[in-house]
Amino acid sequence: MDETDFWQIIDETRDAADGDPDEQADLLVERLLQLTPDDVIDFARLFQARFQRAHRYDLWGAAYLLLDGASDDTFDYFRYWLIGQGREVFEGGLAEPDDLADLLPEFDEEEDGEAEDLGYAADEAYEQLTGLPLSEVGGRQAGRPSGPALDFDDPDVMAKRFPKLWERYGD
Repeated sequence: MDETDFWQIIDETRDAADGDPDEQADLLVERLLQLTPDDVIDFARLFQARFQRAHRYDLWGAAYLLLDGASDDTFDYFRYWLIGQGREVFEGGLAEPDDLADLLPEFDEEEDGEAEDLGYAADEAYEQLTGLPLSEVGGRQAGRPSGPALDFDDPDVMAKRFPKLWERYGD
């Protein structure tokens, strides 16, 4: 499985779920069950690599504004959700987190931004296929996010760093 296949599966399941992250996770498990165990491992590695790339303070700040706060776990679930939005939104958000204001024009903090189950779809599919747990493929994120730390509770810092998101979601 290559990156193109990875994003195609993400897009297909998101579109079929009409953007519902829980439904997307279920559909992703179903889709991964159609693959070989080795392909599921490849998918998991590609997913985990993106999850780790998104472990950044600036992206956490964007999530904090979008979700009106984001704990460590909430930020993990946000990153799962962001991957689930597809390559354009994911890469655009990483290139400039403030651009999520444009990339997510209909963002609803009550329904969007968290997809815990999406992060475990490959684990579930692999276990169903083999009867064995999926070993950690690159490990779950640990440690500090990359980039300079931001004071999420300082309105001046947040408004300056994320002007578009602040205009829509700031206090």
